[in-house]
Amino acid sequence: MQRPNTAQLAYGGATVVLATVALLLLSGTTTTLGITVISLAGLLLGLLVAVTMPVRTPAVKVLETVRASPATDRVPPADEEIRVPTRRVGAGADTRIGS
Repeated sequence: MQRPNTAQLAYGGATVVLATVALLLLSGTTTTLGITVISLAGLLLGLLVAVTMPVRTPAVKVLETVRASPATDRVPPADEEIRVPTRRVGAGADTRIGS
């Protein structure tokens, strides 16, 4: 199972709160058992909303695009030197002249 995205968490949480408050106000219950049952019903309803909400798929599949690119299939020739960037030296904060 995938992790829930932000929209699923937001809609599920809002459903829990709104459904629980609405059910408590409509039922008018004051007993501990009634409040517990209504709270659990709101929690289950929020979970149902979060799980059944459609998941948005990315518009572009980046991994497939990279694999299909001909630039990634190119292997450098054996005589071509591979250059690795190094750290710059000089002109740092320690070489400035103060006034």
